[in-house]
Amino acid sequence: MTGVTDPWLLAKQAFSQGQLIAYPTEAVFGLGCDPRNEAAVQQLLTLKQRSPDKGLILIAADYSQLIDFVADQRIPQDKRYGVFSQWPGPVTLLLPAKETVPTWLRGQHDSIAVRVTAHEPARQLCKALGSAIVSTSANLTGQPAFKTAAEVRRAFGDQVAWIMDAPVGSLTKPTQIIDPIRQTIIRE
Repeated sequence: MTGVTDPWLLAKQAFSQGQLIAYPTEAVFGLGCDPRNEAAVQQLLTLKQRSPDKGLILIAADYSQLIDFVADQRIPQDKRYGVFSQWPGPVTLLLPAKETVPTWLRGQHDSIAVRVTAHEPARQLCKALGSAIVSTSANLTGQPAFKTAAEVRRAFGDQVAWIMDAPVGSLTKPTQIIDPIRQTIIRE
């Protein structure tokens, strides 16, 4: 009798060992890593040629995976419905960051960009990893983002340890970024 193998085993190994992973999001392929692993985040920033000052987005299967990063008590009561009614969905929110969130995640901001994704492949990945993950578009900064696993493999080769071969969602542009506290749209 053959044993059942965990289909997420390689993703879990790469994630726990501080390696980079790639997966489909709502509009494009994402590159990610463990948000608690500074070396992994630095590797990701170097690969993308991205400034650490910008900060990064975290995606999660549910809000509980973001609670280590978000200063939940600093979300005003009158704004909470506006925050949580957006999720799960293709909307990234800027929420107050806990003081313990390092600058290599939040950049030069006092907020952190987070999303509870409704895109099932990314959602299942976060569930399997039991964690929020860093999520930035799979591309070099300033270049078009990749939309297939094959494009990611061609561009990054073995610099990405695990690539999920699943389709991106139906959005034609990256997710909207909103600051629900200040009620401003950062990216349409």
